[in-house]
Amino acid sequence: MVIFSTACNSNKTGKVEKSKGENNEPIKIGVLASLTGGLESYGKQTVHGFELGLDYATDGKKEVAGRKIEYIIEDTETKPEVAVQKATKLLEEDEVDFLIGSSSSGDTLAVLPLAEEYEKIMIVEPAVADSITGSEFNKFIFRTARNSSQDAVAGAVAIADKGVKIATFAPDYSFGWDGVEAFKEAAIKLGAEIVHEEFADPAATDYTSNIQKVIDAKPDYLFVIWSGANSPWNQIADMKLQEKGIKISTGAPDIAALSIMEPLVGMEGFSVYYHDLPNNKINDWLVEEHKKRFNNELPDLFTPGGMSAAIAIVEAVKKTEGDTDAEKLIETMEGMSFETPKGTMTFRPEDHQALQTLYAIKLEKQDGIPYPVPVLIRELAPEETAPPVQN
Repeated sequence: MVIFSTACNSNKTGKVEKSKGENNEPIKIGVLASLTGGLESYGKQTVHGFELGLDYATDGKKEVAGRKIEYIIEDTETKPEVAVQKATKLLEEDEVDFLIGSSSSGDTLAVLPLAEEYEKIMIVEPAVADSITGSEFNKFIFRTARNSSQDAVAGAVAIADKGVKIATFAPDYSFGWDGVEAFKEAAIKLGAEIVHEEFADPAATDYTSNIQKVIDAKPDYLFVIWSGANSPWNQIADMKLQEKGIKISTGAPDIAALSIMEPLVGMEGFSVYYHDLPNNKINDWLVEEHKKRFNNELPDLFTPGGMSAAIAIVEAVKKTEGDTDAEKLIETMEGMSFETPKGTMTFRPEDHQALQTLYAIKLEKQDGIPYPVPVLIRELAPEETAPPVQN
């Protein structure tokens, strides 16, 4: 654990605030991530990306506008109550200037009010629930992660058309609810019919009855929204939906989950990120540097998001010339564009959602790679997948 000592004053509410003008003090960033629990791999990807992003954006100096950057990583354990405890500790004891996180939409939604209470900027990454920048939005929240509606538009573009019958399958919590609602809206606009919605316990070990209800609805496509290690892919394959005339579509997951998607070779869907989809210098740097630092491993699904969050903070503090006052940062970051491994991102002023590139892909087998590879059909431009403003 990193321990800090800073000069500070107390305001009338008893909250601690730094003395104005002390811009030689370090900038402190608190990172909330699932380092244990069901989303452990996502948290580790985000942290790796964040650390690489700080180095990239500061040329390895971890300094911006004459101020050193320090960071503290806390494990939310993928539990909202723990996320609140850890965030409170970061804000009160460590006196961070920024929060980043978290891996779970449930964790993130629990922490959002604290960003407003303590008047600190929170960069949401990689949580995707629409409500984060929708019904639960406050002005201190910015999101580099894509949201469920962006995923939904990309997914709908891949399969929806006039007269196409689609069923959905998703986990029974905010991530799944928001994703299905957004997908439905996008797919119906393209002329498709939603014939069934199936929500399942994300902690279940048997999805047979859920999948059977999908089969009984006789859709042309099953669109799956899922995250985490406990996935339904093996049972979907075992129940031979494709042999029953039901095509499967989804967002291409991380590499670990791709390894069990062999039965879905040929599937068309979308991807948030796969290491050889973006064609830009920052992504080239990320791939090369990640392999150097992490035993020749490739960056995974949420690595570029962590990197983008770090880059966003550094770029914002450059523009404010070292000022970490939240109101000044909000003014600076609204509408701000910055370069990332996925190309240009822009924080939309209305809801602080980062508009970004997604990818229409097809899963294909490639020699020497032990899992189906997301192969680019075409880039989906930020304007093309811009979600509705919902706040």
